[in-house]
Amino acid sequence: MIYKVLSGLLFTLLLSACAYQGGEKGGHQEMVSLPLLKAWHNGETVFYITTDVSDRALAKAENANYAPRLADAVPNYPKPPRVKTVLERVYAFPNGEQDRNVFASVPTPVGYQSENSHYSPLWLMYVVAWKEESTAYDLTSEEAILDAEDQGLVTITRTNIVVNCPVVTKPKGY
Repeated sequence: MIYKVLSGLLFTLLLSACAYQGGEKGGHQEMVSLPLLKAWHNGETVFYITTDVSDRALAKAENANYAPRLADAVPNYPKPPRVKTVLERVYAFPNGEQDRNVFASVPTPVGYQSENSHYSPLWLMYVVAWKEESTAYDLTSEEAILDAEDQGLVTITRTNIVVNCPVVTKPKGY
Protein backbone atom coordinates (compact mmCIF):
# COMPACT_ATOMS: atom_id res chain seq x y z
CA MET A 1 0.00 0.00 0.00
CA ILE A 2 2.73 2.46 0.94
CA TYR A 3 4.48 1.60 -2.35
CA LYS A 4 1.40 2.66 -4.35
CA VAL A 5 1.13 5.94 -2.44
CA LEU A 6 4.84 6.70 -2.89
CA SER A 7 4.81 5.81 -6.60
CA GLY A 8 1.71 7.97 -7.12
CA LEU A 9 3.36 10.86 -5.30
CA LEU A 10 6.55 10.46 -7.33
CA PHE A 11 4.54 10.40 -10.58
CA THR A 12 2.70 13.61 -9.59
CA LEU A 13 5.98 15.33 -8.68
CA LEU A 14 7.53 14.34 -12.01
CA LEU A 15 4.55 15.66 -13.94
CA SER A 16 4.56 18.96 -12.10
CA ALA A 17 8.31 19.33 -12.61
CA CYS A 18 7.80 18.97 -16.37
CA ALA A 19 4.85 21.35 -16.52
CA TYR A 20 5.46 24.64 -18.29
CA GLN A 21 4.74 27.63 -16.11
CA GLY A 22 4.73 30.27 -18.85
CA GLY A 23 4.12 33.94 -18.45
CA GLU A 24 5.92 36.76 -16.78
CA LYS A 25 4.29 36.78 -13.33
CA GLY A 26 2.67 34.24 -11.08
CA GLY A 27 3.00 31.29 -13.45
CA HIS A 28 0.02 32.33 -15.59
CA GLN A 29 0.01 30.61 -18.93
CA GLU A 30 0.25 32.73 -22.05
CA MET A 31 -2.30 32.24 -24.78
CA VAL A 32 -1.26 31.96 -28.41
CA SER A 33 -3.32 31.92 -31.54
CA LEU A 34 -2.63 29.55 -34.42
CA PRO A 35 -4.52 29.58 -37.71
CA LEU A 36 -6.86 26.60 -37.94
CA LEU A 37 -6.82 25.19 -41.47
CA LYS A 38 -9.10 22.74 -43.26
CA ALA A 39 -8.04 19.73 -45.30
CA TRP A 40 -9.67 16.65 -46.79
CA HIS A 41 -9.31 13.03 -45.71
CA ASN A 42 -11.52 10.39 -47.31
CA GLY A 43 -14.17 12.95 -48.23
CA GLU A 44 -14.36 14.40 -44.71
CA THR A 45 -13.18 17.80 -43.49
CA VAL A 46 -10.32 17.64 -41.01
CA PHE A 47 -8.63 20.49 -39.16
CA TYR A 48 -4.92 21.08 -38.69
CA ILE A 49 -2.31 23.65 -37.80
CA THR A 50 0.99 24.28 -39.57
CA THR A 51 3.91 24.88 -37.24
CA ASP A 52 7.09 24.10 -39.20
CA VAL A 53 8.16 23.79 -42.86
CA SER A 54 11.47 22.67 -44.38
CA ASP A 55 11.16 25.15 -47.29
CA ARG A 56 11.80 28.83 -46.45
CA ALA A 57 9.37 30.29 -49.03
CA LEU A 58 6.55 27.98 -47.99
CA ALA A 59 7.27 28.62 -44.30
CA LYS A 60 6.93 32.34 -44.99
CA ALA A 61 3.69 31.84 -46.93
CA GLU A 62 2.25 29.68 -44.12
CA ASN A 63 3.58 31.98 -41.36
CA ALA A 64 5.34 28.94 -39.88
CA ASN A 65 8.80 28.25 -38.54
CA TYR A 66 11.45 27.59 -41.15
CA ALA A 67 12.88 24.24 -40.08
CA PRO A 68 15.33 22.96 -42.73
CA ARG A 69 16.27 19.91 -40.63
CA LEU A 70 12.82 18.45 -41.27
CA ALA A 71 14.11 17.57 -44.74
CA ASP A 72 16.52 15.14 -43.04
CA ALA A 73 13.48 12.88 -42.53
CA VAL A 74 13.14 12.31 -46.30
CA PRO A 75 14.50 8.83 -47.09
CA ASN A 76 16.70 8.04 -50.04
CA TYR A 77 14.52 7.16 -53.00
CA PRO A 78 13.66 4.77 -54.39
CA LYS A 79 13.05 3.09 -51.08
CA PRO A 80 11.75 -0.46 -50.72
CA PRO A 81 7.93 -0.51 -50.34
CA ARG A 82 8.08 -2.15 -46.92
CA VAL A 83 10.39 0.49 -45.45
CA LYS A 84 8.29 2.76 -43.24
CA THR A 85 9.30 6.31 -42.47
CA VAL A 86 8.00 8.96 -40.10
CA LEU A 87 6.60 10.83 -43.11
CA GLU A 88 3.05 10.54 -44.39
CA ARG A 89 1.78 11.97 -47.69
CA VAL A 90 0.03 15.31 -48.09
CA TYR A 91 -1.24 16.44 -51.48
CA ALA A 92 -1.17 20.15 -52.26
CA PHE A 93 -2.69 22.12 -55.15
CA PRO A 94 -0.37 25.10 -55.68
CA ASN A 95 -2.14 26.38 -58.80
CA GLY A 96 -5.28 27.20 -56.80
CA GLU A 97 -7.62 24.65 -58.39
CA GLN A 98 -8.46 23.44 -54.91
CA ASP A 99 -8.32 25.36 -51.64
CA ARG A 100 -7.73 22.35 -49.35
CA ASN A 101 -4.88 19.90 -49.12
CA VAL A 102 -5.56 16.18 -48.88
CA PHE A 103 -4.09 14.08 -46.08
CA ALA A 104 -3.39 10.38 -46.58
CA SER A 105 -4.15 9.60 -42.92
CA VAL A 106 -5.48 11.18 -39.76
CA PRO A 107 -5.55 10.04 -36.14
CA THR A 108 -8.66 7.95 -35.56
CA PRO A 109 -10.12 9.17 -33.32
CA VAL A 110 -8.28 12.46 -32.88
CA GLY A 111 -6.52 12.55 -29.53
CA TYR A 112 -4.84 10.11 -27.20
CA GLN A 113 -7.21 7.25 -28.07
CA SER A 114 -6.13 7.16 -31.72
CA GLU A 115 -5.79 3.67 -33.16
CA ASN A 116 -4.26 4.74 -36.50
CA SER A 117 -0.64 3.54 -36.55
CA HIS A 118 -0.07 5.15 -39.99
CA TYR A 119 -0.74 8.74 -38.88
CA SER A 120 2.17 11.10 -38.46
CA PRO A 121 2.06 14.91 -38.15
CA LEU A 122 5.10 15.07 -40.46
CA TRP A 123 4.12 15.21 -44.10
CA LEU A 124 6.07 14.84 -47.33
CA MET A 125 4.44 17.16 -49.84
CA TYR A 126 3.21 15.92 -53.20
CA VAL A 127 2.13 18.54 -55.73
CA VAL A 128 -1.02 17.79 -57.71
CA ALA A 129 -1.52 19.72 -60.96
CA TRP A 130 -4.46 19.43 -63.32
CA LYS A 131 -3.50 18.92 -66.95
CA GLU A 132 -6.56 20.97 -68.00
CA GLU A 133 -7.65 23.48 -65.36
CA SER A 134 -11.10 23.65 -66.96
CA THR A 135 -11.72 20.01 -65.93
CA ALA A 136 -10.68 20.55 -62.29
CA TYR A 137 -12.97 19.50 -59.47
CA ASP A 138 -12.38 18.92 -55.76
CA LEU A 139 -10.42 15.79 -55.01
CA THR A 140 -11.26 14.91 -51.42
CA SER A 141 -9.23 11.75 -50.79
CA GLU A 142 -5.93 10.15 -51.68
CA GLU A 143 -7.86 7.51 -53.64
CA ALA A 144 -9.59 10.21 -55.73
CA ILE A 145 -6.23 11.82 -56.49
CA LEU A 146 -4.67 8.52 -57.55
CA ASP A 147 -7.74 7.71 -59.68
CA ALA A 148 -7.48 11.13 -61.38
CA GLU A 149 -3.81 10.38 -62.10
CA ASP A 150 -4.72 6.97 -63.56
CA GLN A 151 -7.26 8.72 -65.83
CA GLY A 152 -4.58 11.13 -67.03
CA LEU A 153 -6.31 14.17 -65.51
CA VAL A 154 -3.55 15.21 -63.07
CA THR A 155 0.15 14.85 -62.52
CA ILE A 156 1.57 14.14 -59.08
CA THR A 157 5.09 15.27 -58.27
CA ARG A 158 6.91 14.32 -55.07
CA THR A 159 8.85 17.16 -53.48
CA ASN A 160 11.44 17.12 -50.70
CA ILE A 161 9.37 19.57 -48.65
CA VAL A 162 8.43 18.34 -45.19
CA VAL A 163 5.76 20.08 -43.15
CA ASN A 164 4.73 19.61 -39.54
CA CYS A 165 0.94 19.83 -39.57
CA PRO A 166 -0.74 18.11 -36.64
CA VAL A 167 -4.40 17.21 -37.13
CA VAL A 168 -6.46 18.67 -34.29
CA THR A 169 -9.91 18.19 -32.81
CA LYS A 170 -12.89 19.62 -34.66
CA PRO A 171 -13.91 23.00 -33.24
CA LYS A 172 -17.10 23.09 -31.17
CA GLY A 173 -20.16 23.93 -33.20
CA TYR A 174 -18.71 22.81 -36.51
